[in-house]
Amino acid sequence: MAHTDRLLIVDDEAAIAYMLDEFFRMEGFGTAVATSGPQVLAAVEASLAPAGRPFDLVLLDVNMPGMDGFEVCRRIRAQVSCPIIFLTARVEDADQLDGFAAGGDDYVLKPFSLPVLGSRVKAHLARESRRDDSSVLVRFDGGVSIDYAQRTVEVMPADGGEPCGLDLTRTEFDIVALLSKKPGRVYDRTFIYEQVWGWSADGDPAIVREHIRRVRKKFAEAGAGIDPIETLWGVGYRWGAR
Repeated sequence: MAHTDRLLIVDDEAAIAYMLDEFFRMEGFGTAVATSGPQVLAAVEASLAPAGRPFDLVLLDVNMPGMDGFEVCRRIRAQVSCPIIFLTARVEDADQLDGFAAGGDDYVLKPFSLPVLGSRVKAHLARESRRDDSSVLVRFDGGVSIDYAQRTVEVMPADGGEPCGLDLTRTEFDIVALLSKKPGRVYDRTFIYEQVWGWSADGDPAIVREHIRRVRKKFAEAGAGIDPIETLWGVGYRWGAR
């Protein structure tokens, strides 16, 4: 079955890169391959040119010489909003948190199963294609306004300053949307992980906690009158603003 989605596959080991390229082409995806950081930057730049076509998802190796995957992610994240999935043998929590801080959306550990990787790619793309039915601008306590259709969050600072739009990543907005649509409802980390990342999996508390920490920091820096996300220790999180 052919897909309209286009993938950028990045691995400094050419054999792995072209194995992935062949697999996803057989799955019907359009693909491009890069084996170094500079090649990635060039491919992204070309995809954003008037005659180019943006990528819908990036599979990005972490352990590349010279410019590693984290640095590549930081450089392209300002240009692309598509999901970025890291491919890595690193298993430490600190490494994963570094990846999410760089702007990545997910981790797949090597060695991986091609069918499982394919399912994760499809899950991310399916989540991207889902359109939110909410079209109303919703205002909450603390000067927080959310436009679910436009996927924007704005804060009216408590000190009366100018409204400030939050620069949320796609995953951060999805967490805010999930929590804020049911104020007061408590969600545990596993449920948040499954809903936001788009497939059934064991929740990783470090992943969810780090994203929520970053969201809270952005609300605070924007001057929100309250912290809209409440933590119930040992239970989960809820949207406290009404």
